[in-house]
Order: sequence, then C-alpha cells, then structure tokens
Amino acid sequence: MRLFFAIRVFFKVLFDAATAGRIESLLSGELPAPAAAPPAGPAEATKQRQTPTSSRSDALTLLATMQQEARFLDLVQEPLGEYSDSQVGAAARDVLRDCNAVLQRMFKIEPVVAQDEGTECETPKDFQPGRFRLTGSVVGDPPYRGQLTHKGWEATTCELPTWSGSDLVAQVLAPAEVEIA
Repeated sequence: MRLFFAIRVFFKVLFDAATAGRIESLLSGELPAPAAAPPAGPAEATKQRQTPTSSRSDALTLLATMQQEARFLDLVQEPLGEYSDSQVGAAARDVLRDCNAVLQRMFKIEPVVAQDEGTECETPKDFQPGRFRLTGSVVGDPPYRGQLTHKGWEATTCELPTWSGSDLVAQVLAPAEVEIA
C-alpha cells in the first residue's frame, strides 16, 4: 500500500506546486504553510481547467512518456474492481518495470543512503533535513544514530524530453487510437 501512496504523492508533488512546497517544508522540519483557498465556485474551477497552455509542462511530458513507454495511465485509470488481485499484480508487474526504466533513464534515481534498510545508520554531523527525516526520540546534537527505516531516493540527473508539438495538443497525454478497417 505504501508503494501506491508514494506514487500518488509523487504525482501530486509533480503537478501541484503548492503541495510540493508544503511537503518540502515538512521535510526540512518547518511547519507547513496553510493550503491555498479553493476557487470561489465551480464556474471558476472550470475556467481554470479550460485555460489553454502556451507550452507543455515538464510534468505532462513525464506523464505522457510514462504512458507511451509503460502504459501507466492505462493501469491507474482502469477500474480494478472486476479483476482479481493476481490479475492486477500481473498487469502491474510489467507497468512498474517499464515505469522504473523511464524514471531511471530520465532521472538516474539512486538511494540517499547506500545501505540496507533495518541496519544501523548514522547521520553526518552537518546533515541536511531534506536528506534525512528523523523520527522517534530525537535528543541532543548530530550526528544521530538509529535504525534505517527507508533509504530515501534522489535524482542524480533530470533529462526530460523537450516538447516539440503544437500548443493545441499540449495537454494530450495519449492520443485516442482509431483503427480504420
């Protein structure tokens, strides 16, 4: 379940700058800023969604690539209630493998700490709160010693493809497919 939660958080941070800022604040140990007020009404929300973009965002380019190369949207948009857990797992295996290949190619994702979870870990004396989240009984001054519960992840590069399509289709993540007989 944490995997799907992490994927949801990843895309929420990717597509929502306000959420990304609040999570960054949390990770650095600051109190989160209050959430922005929602639009005044449904008409304003619809107007915001219909505003055309002048170019495609990197977030949409990443999502389109995940669909094109891994069928990510096909899996997460599919109503799963009619399928058994084993059917979902079998479908997810290929999608997750291919999503990992896309993420590795574009971001070169590596652990923040290169040791096994469950082992003893020590933070550097001048550690950055964005690299280490301390939980439990944190007293005294760094370095801190404890059990590594998650090794963390960091992108060592960011090489997203550049959008070269028309602004009219910049929001399209996967075109509709029509087979002509």
